[in-house]
Amino acid sequence: MKVPSQKIFPEGPEFSRIILGGWRWNDRSFPISEQEKLIDTALELGITSFDHADIYGNYNCQYLFGKVLKNNQALRDKIEIITKCDIKPISGKFPERLLVHYDTSKEHIIESAEESLRALNVDYVDTLLIHRPDPLMDADIVAEAFTQLKDQGKVKYFGVSNFSNAQFSLLQSRLGFPLVTNQLEISMSFTDLIFDGTLDYMQEKRVGIMAWSPFGGGKIFNDKGMITQLNTFAKRYSVSVSAIIIAWLLRHPGNIFPVVGTMKTDRLREIAKASEIAIELQDWFMLLKIARGYDVP
Repeated sequence: MKVPSQKIFPEGPEFSRIILGGWRWNDRSFPISEQEKLIDTALELGITSFDHADIYGNYNCQYLFGKVLKNNQALRDKIEIITKCDIKPISGKFPERLLVHYDTSKEHIIESAEESLRALNVDYVDTLLIHRPDPLMDADIVAEAFTQLKDQGKVKYFGVSNFSNAQFSLLQSRLGFPLVTNQLEISMSFTDLIFDGTLDYMQEKRVGIMAWSPFGGGKIFNDKGMITQLNTFAKRYSVSVSAIIIAWLLRHPGNIFPVVGTMKTDRLREIAKASEIAIELQDWFMLLKIARGYDVP
C-alpha cells in the first residue's frame, strides 16, 4: 500500500499525506547520489510532496534539490514542491545583516520566489508559504505579491507557516483566492494546538495542516519512558514507533500532513507504514495520555 494523496484544501492542491522535508539536505554526508535514491524511494512509497524553504542549509538545499531535478527532468511532473520565504537569518552570504529578522515586502517575496525557481530548476512551485509571522506584515502588500506571482504562473497556491488564527484571517481577508495551508508545529511532544483552538479554526475553514517537527525534533526518541510505552503500541500494530507517532497525527480529523525530515531510505519506509494503519479510538487517547502525562478531564 502506498501513502495516499489528498487535497489539503477543497479548491487547493493535492499532496501526499506524508511530506518529505529537505531542510537537512546540505549535510556533507548526504551527496547527490543519496538524495536521488531517497527521492526514488519516496516516489515508490507514494510520497510525492517535498517541503523546502529559501533559507534551508544556508540557502543551499534548494540548489541541491534542483541539481537532482536537472539530472532527471521527468521528475518534475511526478512531484509537488512547497517552499517558503520571509526569514532573513544571519549568514556569511549577507554580511549586512546584523540579526535575524523578517521581510514580507513585495520586493522580497517576489525576489525570493524567483530565486527559488532558479535554484530548483523549475518554472513554478506548487505552494509558497510565508515562513514566519512578520510583526510588520502589511497584508495588502503580501496580497499584491501573491497575486502577481499567481498571475504570472510562478506559484500555483499560497499558504502560511506558524501563523495564529488572527494572522491567518488577516491575510486571507486581503486575498481573492484561498490560503490552502498553515504549516505548524504539532507532535506528541507538542500538543498545544490541538486544545487551544488552532486546529479547530483550521478545520472550520477546511484548511489542512502541514505538521513540522512531528517527532518533536527528536525529543520523543530521547524520552526512554515514552519510547517504552510507544513500543507497546508499535508491537500491537506491527509497525515501528516512528509509524505510530505519524499515524497518531494522521488519525486527527484536522487533515494533518506530517512533514518528516529523514534522509534514510529504510526509515522512510518505516514511516510510510503509518498510512496503512488506523489508530483505534481508545488507543489514540491512550497515546495522548502518554504524550501529556494525564487523562483528558
